[in-house]
Amino acid sequence: MKINALIIDDTDNVVTCVDEVSAGSEVCYRKGDEILSLKALEDIPYCHKIALKDFSEGDEVIKYGEMIGRTNTAVKKGGWLWDKNVYSVPRDYDSELVEVTGGKN
Repeated sequence: MKINALIIDDTDNVVTCVDEVSAGSEVCYRKGDEILSLKALEDIPYCHKIALKDFSEGDEVIKYGEMIGRTNTAVKKGGWLWDKNVYSVPRDYDSELVEVTGGKN
């Protein structure tokens, strides 16, 4: 099997296609020591995401081990995730700041 998609983090629920993928063809990616695959339900353009699970409306889309958005409609495993069915969710960066104490100036 030829690898034609990449998973960035083991917690990701999407992979990024590194080739154009036609509907009905296999999408193959490496996760750790395993080579995994799934069938594309539709044409997936180069550098776009494909769902590794069934998504319901409002589900988190995880890439890089981080939430990159939420689905605004259901997307089946093997479906194309893009700006028509995923929306960005603003992050509260202030709440993620780590206070550093005891340092010298």
